[in-house]
Amino acid sequence: MGHDEYQRHDAKILTPSFIVLLTLTLIGFGLIALRFIKGIGAVSNMSDGYPWGIWITYDVATGTAIACGGYAMAILIYIRNHMHYHPMIRSAILTSMFGYGLAGFSVMVDVGRPWNSYNFFIPSKWQANSAMFEVALCVMAYTTVLLLEFLPAVLTTLEKTEWKTLQYMLDKLHQRTGINRPERLDERLESVKEVAAWLKPRLDKVLIFVIVLGITLPTMHQSSLGSLLLIASTKVHPLWHTGFLPLLFLINCMFIGYSIAILESVISCYAFKRPFETKELSGLARIVPWLTVIWLTVVIGDLAWRGQLMAALSFDFYSRFFLLEFCLVAGGSMLLFSGRKRESIRWLFASAALIVLGGALYRFNVYLIGFNPGKGWHYFPSLAELLITVGIVAFEILGYQVLVKILPVLPKLHTRQQLDAATEHVDTSAEHVVAEKA
Repeated sequence: MGHDEYQRHDAKILTPSFIVLLTLTLIGFGLIALRFIKGIGAVSNMSDGYPWGIWITYDVATGTAIACGGYAMAILIYIRNHMHYHPMIRSAILTSMFGYGLAGFSVMVDVGRPWNSYNFFIPSKWQANSAMFEVALCVMAYTTVLLLEFLPAVLTTLEKTEWKTLQYMLDKLHQRTGINRPERLDERLESVKEVAAWLKPRLDKVLIFVIVLGITLPTMHQSSLGSLLLIASTKVHPLWHTGFLPLLFLINCMFIGYSIAILESVISCYAFKRPFETKELSGLARIVPWLTVIWLTVVIGDLAWRGQLMAALSFDFYSRFFLLEFCLVAGGSMLLFSGRKRESIRWLFASAALIVLGGALYRFNVYLIGFNPGKGWHYFPSLAELLITVGIVAFEILGYQVLVKILPVLPKLHTRQQLDAATEHVDTSAEHVVAEKA
């Protein structure tokens, strides 16, 4: 792999956004501690009728789809051999790593008897015929794969670092307290660099097998997330309950993955004052509408086959949510069929945002909005549930923000024009906004 394709973003870590995200994270994790101390009923409105609430619906069913940027980019780069997208893969993997890791963590928060979770690691306790077991196993395995795929960024940093910050802190400690720097510290730090230099080429040799796993595992568990609801034929509304749920969830995660890669690139470039990757994003935008067309065709064909088209147009509670999901995905896709709009960062951002919102709403509709356990059962997430979800998302954004500043994750700026654009594009964007308003 070309490790020189990436660079870290040289900027301060302690920023106002860091403080805001850290505050939200601490609130969320504080409520998680309360959940484990006082029980799940202290923070959740879930019940026997609604055993899955906002945590499973967003953090697992929807969050893993939003975290499929690495999966989608791996298919494009390593299966379709579009290696010019390779500089974008590391940031996509980082996003996926946080998304999947925190999805697994959310399951632990949601489990009613967490002290029994060790049974998952005992093969004699496994239920191999369960789609839920497959999802859990694949999510754990894929999180490990993502960590291995991201490890070269860590090894590159360890290999090249001079440890100046650590040595500076230890010297300051010596000046203030008289405590000497640990003996042979420099030799130990050098040994860490040697281990990193030894491990990196060996990891590169086996990384292709890790990548194959990284493509196989999401294909399995994303379809299984749809399979989980097949058994609930009397509880999921007919607009969404279909035998095609595994296929629809798989296609859904792919177009969300490419769209989130576009959003992540645009937002990070704007936030970090880097030139927009317009050419690469335009190429990604060519793929998305064809995936959504396949997905929308399966949805419409399935409704027609099952005689549910009129129910989709009835404008009742469920129909409105179905039409909203459909229009968001279809509207964003129509924008991307225009070559002119694919060359515009604003239109790329808007269309990708519409598709992500529509695709995420589809999963909410299947898992929560379209789920009705029967009369007498009602569910709306408590404030604590919402704050825990916000805290987990804030931690994901915070981790991304910090790691891109200490590890080589973002695509490297090679040319003078790119470097100049990095300092000019924010002012140019502001001028465009003023011109549009005028």
